[in-house]
Amino acid sequence: MSTEKSSSVKLKGVGDGLWITLDPSLSEDTIKKEIDILFKRMKNLAIGANVVLDVDGAQGHETLLDSLKGYLQDTYQVGRVSSSPEKRSAPVERIRQRDLSRGWNHHRSDVLMLRGRVRSGQKIETKGHLIITGNVNPGSELIAGKDIIVLGKLSGKVHAGYPDNESAMIFALAFNPTQVRIGNVTAAGVEDEAGTAPEFASVKDHAIVVEEFMKANPFGKLPWPETI
Repeated sequence: MSTEKSSSVKLKGVGDGLWITLDPSLSEDTIKKEIDILFKRMKNLAIGANVVLDVDGAQGHETLLDSLKGYLQDTYQVGRVSSSPEKRSAPVERIRQRDLSRGWNHHRSDVLMLRGRVRSGQKIETKGHLIITGNVNPGSELIAGKDIIVLGKLSGKVHAGYPDNESAMIFALAFNPTQVRIGNVTAAGVEDEAGTAPEFASVKDHAIVVEEFMKANPFGKLPWPETI
């Protein structure tokens, strides 16, 4: 939509909504009259549209904006009416962009995720986290620098936190490895069949402990969100 202008009010289409720039130093009646001129030209196109009221960074005009919001909704049946975001100074904007670049949602992931069965004789290694969506068969080996998560049955040898990260964990929907190692701590597996509940292994008091995942809730102890 092209920009429409009047003496004190400017109107333009932005996406699926409308952006109104106005001079808050003028009287409310004058602003409403200018809005009427512009909106009557649009006829029914404004119905349901989201509207942003922009006072170009001027402060202390909340009463005027509230009045115009009600006027637009009652008179022209527009949708949501909001004020424009506060403009940031250049130094503040630079700081915000720096923080965003360091944020978790912009952080490069170091997760290796594989889909399918890991067969006997296969060996998978990665420096970061390892996620397997499938069964890990006896005779196979998994090695990861961080956590190992198996969405299936885990058998074979598994080493998380390679070489010396004892804060790593090993999780599996069915936990039945022949050997478990986290960092420098090693434990033999069990020959029994895996339990019916998902389990995970971690290091506690320099020993590997296997617990039911839902009871211990290890991820519930982490801060949110944690960068990986």
